[in-house]
Amino acid sequence: MTTWRPPQAIRVKVIGLAWRGDALLAVDVLDDQGRIKGLRPPGGSVAFGETREQALEREFQEELGCGVTIVAPWTVFENIYRHEGALGHEIVFAADIRLHDAALYDRDVIRFCEDDGTACTARWRRPDALPDGAALFPDGLAAALAAR
Repeated sequence: MTTWRPPQAIRVKVIGLAWRGDALLAVDVLDDQGRIKGLRPPGGSVAFGETREQALEREFQEELGCGVTIVAPWTVFENIYRHEGALGHEIVFAADIRLHDAALYDRDVIRFCEDDGTACTARWRRPDALPDGAALFPDGLAAALAAR
C-alpha cells in the first residue's frame, strides 16, 4: 500500500459531481491501515497552464476512461486538512457533471488506478448515508450539498 501525505504547498484541484439519482459517485479515501476514513468525488490536480475544465476532462479520461459535460456552475472550496498528522491545503473547484459513458451509471462499484499505480474504488453513495465514521471530502462539500 502506498503511504500518501499531502504536499507542503497549496494545490489547485477539480472534482466532478456525478449523480445517479440521489447517489454521488465517490472514491474511497483510505488511512494508512487501509480503512475507509472518507470519500471524495473523482478528480485531481490542475496542471500548470491547464484550465479547470481541461483538468476535469483529463482526470476523468485518466481515471474512468470517459469524458464529461459540466452541467452546473462551479463551486469553490478552500480545504485545509490533516491526513495522518500531515497538513494539507487545497483550493477545490467542484461542478456537477454528466458522464459520457452511460454504462458507468449501471455499475455499483468502479475500480481504477491513479497515475502513480494506486488502486482506487468508487461507489455510488448518498451523501446523507455514508459509512460509519466516513467524512465527505473536501471539507464543506457535505454542507453545500445539504443546502441544495
